[in-house]
Amino acid sequence: MHVKAYQRSPQPERRRPKPGLVLAGYSRSIAAFQDQQLSALQRFGRRLVPRHPAQLIVLGFATAIAVGTGLLMLPVAKSGAGGASLLEAVFTATSAVCVTGLITVDTPVFWSGFGQVVILGLIQIGGFGVMSFGTLLGVLTARRLGLRSRMLAAAETKSTGFGDVRRVLVGVFIISLIVEVLLALVLTLRFLLGYGYPLGQALWHGVFHSISAFNNAGFALYSDNLMGFGSDPWILLPIAAGVIIGGLGFPVLFELRRQYRRPIFWSMNTKLVLLGTVVLLAGGTAFFTAAEWSNPATLGGLAPADRVMGGFFQSVITRTAGFNSTDIAQMHPVSWLGMDILMFIGGGPAGTAGGLKITTFAVLFFILATELRGGTAVNIFGKRLSRAVHRQAITVVLLAIALVVVSTMFLMLITDFGQERILFEVVSAFATVGLSTGITAGMPPAGQVVLILLMFIGRLGPVTLGTALAVRSRPIMYEYPKERPLIG
Repeated sequence: MHVKAYQRSPQPERRRPKPGLVLAGYSRSIAAFQDQQLSALQRFGRRLVPRHPAQLIVLGFATAIAVGTGLLMLPVAKSGAGGASLLEAVFTATSAVCVTGLITVDTPVFWSGFGQVVILGLIQIGGFGVMSFGTLLGVLTARRLGLRSRMLAAAETKSTGFGDVRRVLVGVFIISLIVEVLLALVLTLRFLLGYGYPLGQALWHGVFHSISAFNNAGFALYSDNLMGFGSDPWILLPIAAGVIIGGLGFPVLFELRRQYRRPIFWSMNTKLVLLGTVVLLAGGTAFFTAAEWSNPATLGGLAPADRVMGGFFQSVITRTAGFNSTDIAQMHPVSWLGMDILMFIGGGPAGTAGGLKITTFAVLFFILATELRGGTAVNIFGKRLSRAVHRQAITVVLLAIALVVVSTMFLMLITDFGQERILFEVVSAFATVGLSTGITAGMPPAGQVVLILLMFIGRLGPVTLGTALAVRSRPIMYEYPKERPLIG
């Protein structure tokens, strides 16, 4: 008797869904289940509340700005009689939450001690991330996270999955605390021993500038920012170090902490950020030092070593923070143009830096190099780059350029300032850098509103757009016939 063995037909391999699709699927399924349990009126009310992580991040930052505006409008927040106007409060709150540093009023003169504390708190919350900050509070109080909290924190911190959100948030908090405490200690000792500040004043100045530096905010407690310390390496170099560390991005800092002895295992993101940072810092230092070497209003009046230090400091600050040790308004126009480029590029992703990020422009550079070589795939550090990343990088850059151009043209119509200064101000606001040629306070209310919108969009645009593109990505089951238009 023969028994015929039947073999089960092989099952087709199940494709693993992309993280963005999983995120969207979880969100839709939870929303559908909750809608079934509510009445018609409750369902209508829930539809008015945004559910997409990117929308909630925007709402969170807008809420933080609104709260900060209310606090800064209190009479106790302003020095002297009366309170700040709505536009003054909104502009300062937006600049602080978006860690920009642009100001329309003199921070140490206009704001009282309470107002300066409010600004410092807004900087810390904005640099850490409004949603990340709220989620961290939930971790510390309830010691657990709901699915929506994990979704929001993952979208804002660029976490790879829901399981590591708690670890990422705690890691971000620890790194921020360590860097800010060490930097504050160095600055406090310098203010105390080098400038004879009383202990309380030295500590306040050290803490304020430490938090402002690490979060790439650029707010200072001096009317001339840091121009009074143009020859002091004990002030400029620690602040530059804090700006660089914060500008690398938390994913890079996490990976360096785990794999600092094994560069071969570093991710493409870490390699691109580190390489781009070194190249931009070196190139920016050489450019600014050479361009301003003989300018008596900026670096020309300093000793040769101090000129190099000033060029290095400005190279660090231009890409991420809004401090300045030289008079920006007295710089050569070619220096402004070079700063426009560096500000637009910015720092590392998922950190406190602004701009469109080093990785975005690195991707465009390698796409260009591959096209010039006639290659078919973009390879970076031995890895092939996903074509979806090509489209995302091109989309973000083109939209940013369009926004900068339109804003510049609008401000040229409503103000009498020159194109060079307006373009500088627009790029500085959009890249959340905070450097200024001195025209921000002199702009009409409509112009200041434009800068407010640029700061808000610049802080949230790359995050929300990147998240939206990732969630919207889905497999296409068909393709159209190919055809090539004439290029060039």
